[in-house]
Amino acid sequence: MQLLQANRDALLKPLQTVAGIVERRHTMPILANILLRKEGNKIAFVATDLEVQITTHADFGVGDDVESTTVAARKLLDFVRALPAANEVKLKLQDSKLGIQSGRSRLELQTLSGSEYPTVSVPESWNVSFTMPQKALRKLFGMVHFSMAQQDIRYYLNGTLMVFEPGMVRAVATDGHRLAHAAEEIEGIQSSSEVILPRKTVLEVQRLLDDSDEPVNIDVSASQIRFTFGDIELISKLVEGKFPDFKRVIPSDYTRHFNVNREALQSSLHIASILMTDKLKGIKLNLENNLLQMKYINADQENAQDEIEIDYSFEPLSVGFNVTYLQDVLSMAKTEEVIWSVKPDVNASALITLPDEKHFKYVVMPMRI
Repeated sequence: MQLLQANRDALLKPLQTVAGIVERRHTMPILANILLRKEGNKIAFVATDLEVQITTHADFGVGDDVESTTVAARKLLDFVRALPAANEVKLKLQDSKLGIQSGRSRLELQTLSGSEYPTVSVPESWNVSFTMPQKALRKLFGMVHFSMAQQDIRYYLNGTLMVFEPGMVRAVATDGHRLAHAAEEIEGIQSSSEVILPRKTVLEVQRLLDDSDEPVNIDVSASQIRFTFGDIELISKLVEGKFPDFKRVIPSDYTRHFNVNREALQSSLHIASILMTDKLKGIKLNLENNLLQMKYINADQENAQDEIEIDYSFEPLSVGFNVTYLQDVLSMAKTEEVIWSVKPDVNASALITLPDEKHFKYVVMPMRI
C-alpha cells in the first residue's frame, strides 16, 4: 500500500524536524524509529524518547486509507537526504517492510507496528496557557541555555527554569558556577508558577523555532509543557525538583561598574585560551588604572597577556575566572559593549549585563588561580 508521494525536499523537512530527538541507543528498539501515521492525505510524523515528543504534519499522503507504521529514523532520513533535490519519493508499505523509491534508487526497511509505538499522553487541562512570538522565545532560551549543567547529579540543574508571572516570562539556567537570567514581557499570563524544562527540550525548541513574529502557543500542566507552532507540536515532561532561588544568587549591591568592548574582550580571551588545556581554564584579570589586564601562564611556563582600556578608577582588583564561562556569554551577546560589575572582594561573584537588555543578568563565580 502506498503511503505517500512527495518531492524530496518536502519529505526531508518533517523528517529533520522530528528525527533530532531520536536516540541511537535505547533499551526499547522501537524508539529508534519514527511513527508514520496516515489518515487520507494527512501524514503525521512522530518521534519520542519518552521524555520529549515531537509531531509534525504534511499533506502528501496517497489515497483515503488510514494506516500507521514505524521505521528506523536515521536510515530513512539519511536515504532521503542523499537523494537529488528535485526527485520525487514514494513510500510503500508491504509485508512489514517499508519500500522507498526515488528514480532508480530503492531502499527497503524493516518496520515495527505503529500500534506498539509509545506516544506521550496529554493531560485533559492545562494550568497555564499563553502565546508569544517565536523569535521572543528563541531569544529567551538563547540567552541562558549555555549555563545549563550537563549530567550533574543535581538533576534539576540539567535544564532551564521557566517562571510565569502576570506580564512576564523568565528563563534561568545555572550549573552551580554561573547563572544566566533573561525575561520577556508577555501579556496573557494570569497567575504565577514555575517549572523546570529538561536540557534536551530547551535545545530542541531552540532548533525548531523561527526567528519570526509567528506565534508559539505554550501550555503548562503540573508534569508537562507543550509548544505548538506552525505544523509542529512538542510535548515534554518536566523535571521534578527545587531549583535554586535565583533572586538570592543575583546580588544587587555591586559597587564598581565599567563597560568593556565585547569584541576586544573576546579576542583577548581567545589569545589566552590558545595555551589552555581542558583542565586548566582559569585566567587572572587585573583591574587597575583604567586597564583590564589579562595574564595566563600554562604548565609549560608559556604565557599570554593582553590589556584593554576601560573606565576603571577604583582601587586595583585581581580576580580569576573560568575563561569558558566568559566566552559563552560574550558569544551570545550581540552588543558592542558589555557592562561588568564587581565588588572589592576576590571571592565575590561578578555580574555581566547588556546595555539594551534590562532583564538579562549573568552571574559568574570567581576561581582561585
